[in-house]
Amino acid sequence: MNPYAPPNLARYHEALSQLQTLRSSGRVVHVIGLTVEAIGLDCQIGEICEIQAKNSAPILSEVVGFRNRSTLLMPLGDMSGIQPECQVYPMGTVFLAPVGHQLMGRVLDGLGQPLDELGSLGDVQRRAINNPAPHPLERQPIREPLVTGVRAIDGLLTCGKGQRMGIFAGSGVGKSTLLGSIARSSKSDVSVIALIGERGREVREFVERDLGPEGLKRSVVVVSTSDKPALLRLKAAWVAMTIAEFFRDEGMDVTFLMDSVTRFAMAQREIGLAIGEPPASRGYTPSVFALLPKLLERAGTGRRGSITGYFTVLVEGDDFNEPISDAVRGILDGHIILSRQLATRNHYPAIDVLGSVSRLMPAITSKEHQSWAATIRKLMATYEKARDLINIGAYAPGSDAEIDAAIAALPAINYLLQQGPDFSDFDETLTLMEAIIGTGADNAA
Repeated sequence: MNPYAPPNLARYHEALSQLQTLRSSGRVVHVIGLTVEAIGLDCQIGEICEIQAKNSAPILSEVVGFRNRSTLLMPLGDMSGIQPECQVYPMGTVFLAPVGHQLMGRVLDGLGQPLDELGSLGDVQRRAINNPAPHPLERQPIREPLVTGVRAIDGLLTCGKGQRMGIFAGSGVGKSTLLGSIARSSKSDVSVIALIGERGREVREFVERDLGPEGLKRSVVVVSTSDKPALLRLKAAWVAMTIAEFFRDEGMDVTFLMDSVTRFAMAQREIGLAIGEPPASRGYTPSVFALLPKLLERAGTGRRGSITGYFTVLVEGDDFNEPISDAVRGILDGHIILSRQLATRNHYPAIDVLGSVSRLMPAITSKEHQSWAATIRKLMATYEKARDLINIGAYAPGSDAEIDAAIAALPAINYLLQQGPDFSDFDETLTLMEAIIGTGADNAA
């Protein structure tokens, strides 16, 4: 026997592998509303725990706060079966979302699990969902337009690759249809779509009708319907953004569509109120306004690749200055207003061009394009100012050259701005804009 030979530790490793280790645990003492209060835990904010409910599988929950020496948990599913003295086991990890090219064409729930009937996701990577936004000095400048196929956007509200736009509208004005058109037609490598707090009926309609089979092939859809717990609705947005960040890190151009930021904010309000946070503006807690930039700033350009974000905001009572609308508008790089008045006139997409703005349009379009857009806006503003006089027949043609030009150009402008689900090429949009300028100029002359 060689005394200098290393000892054979195989049998010790085998013995250790067969040991049953003890798991630290706590126990449930209170259940109030959406929260479960437990004692005896050594956890951090965001850590995942298992609650061993009576006569059911363990219920996953997340640490959302602390009160005195108690830990506040919020389940990621149904709370049925939880009672006092239930054991709570910390998992020692935060929530991880699946990422990878295997997700293309799939519909996932708020936890990143398959919601379709296409089987498991296979061997995918996992990433933490609470990632910081890209460093400001590492973001590439936005210099290239992203063609959406929607003439009103491409022509008069041109968006760049990596820009973040808000779509503001009341209920039933066409937000989902517009999102579907952008997801289906935008010239990006992949679309990631987050449906937060949607009606269950609308999910399949959006996937099959608005997105369509061709759009779904190049998309990842993350869904958390309105009946799901608030924490699950919140998680769905973070999961979708994490998936989009994976594709951006791969050097791809991503279109990120989220419907809606308002329901994301409502979910955070529910959580904040449940753990004792005081309400602030219109019942929204301060954490809501702290969380919005953390989500919205994660979109945009990185060292390579881009995430072009379209975030819908469901305005309450068509009040475009309510707290969430006001906060989101101050964070994003522009906003698209959908008008109920236009929708009632069967003008779709119901984009109020005069009330909308793309802050990066001057940096990504030619001088000629900008001049055409400015002239069309001026013609539209002139017509709107004189609309009442024209409608009641009080305006006499020839009284004002600018109004005459606006009236002459109106049919061509409406043709440019009104569009079905069909895709419109960028060059076609510019050609229509040039023709409108000629119509207005000829009439003014």
